[in-house]
Amino acid sequence: LVQTMIDGVNTLYKEDLEWQKKYFEFPEIKSTHSLVAKHVTKERYEKLAKHCTGTSGFTLYKAIACAVEFDNQHCGIYAGDWDSYKDFADVFDPIIQEYHGISADAKHTSDMDFEKISGNVNKDAPVHSTRIRVGRSIDGFGLSPGITREQRVGVEKLFSSACKKFPEELAGEYYPLTGMDEKVRQQLVDDHFLFMSGDPNLKVAGMERDWPEGRGIFHNKEKTFLVWVNEEDQLRIISMEKGGDVKGVF
Repeated sequence: LVQTMIDGVNTLYKEDLEWQKKYFEFPEIKSTHSLVAKHVTKERYEKLAKHCTGTSGFTLYKAIACAVEFDNQHCGIYAGDWDSYKDFADVFDPIIQEYHGISADAKHTSDMDFEKISGNVNKDAPVHSTRIRVGRSIDGFGLSPGITREQRVGVEKLFSSACKKFPEELAGEYYPLTGMDEKVRQQLVDDHFLFMSGDPNLKVAGMERDWPEGRGIFHNKEKTFLVWVNEEDQLRIISMEKGGDVKGVF
């Protein structure tokens, strides 16, 4: 019994050393031309490697997993929660600034006033359909790469409750992926609404953990308003209709 205990402790110690080597030592970044390769230096990585974010326990290694695993990434980094942008600012700030071509003191602006749109797509243009979408996240929950199982289910519960209060124009039904009826699934496939698992980037980034739990699709009766729950975004809100009426869709 004592020998078993000694062997067990030694095995755990060996596994712990291997774990530390994988996550704490500066990794080989296969995407050598990525923004991660440029801005995640050995010095920066070693400074931040042991830190875990408060919201979802996310780490820098998890954030850059795609750039480490694949050789074809341009950016190669994902935030696991709101904290990531602050806790790993030494890495995220320069990457965001270069990717968007902005200065360090730039401020994000958003204008959702559709009345400011002048004109529209020529009605004779052969436009099949128009789709406009935004991603939205709920404060206090991890983002898709880092969100915990409990948080993901919490987001779904919040949305499934909120969508029941939508006004008539937006009213519809929420379809959870877990336990989805085959007829419903096939109809969503036929409508090109259903999102699927299997994307290598999403898998490595941690976005397909616990699939399909906590995920689903909402659409209104006219199928012009959709929400994807817990795919790449917590909420991906989509407005769409046939034709080229961009202003109307917006």
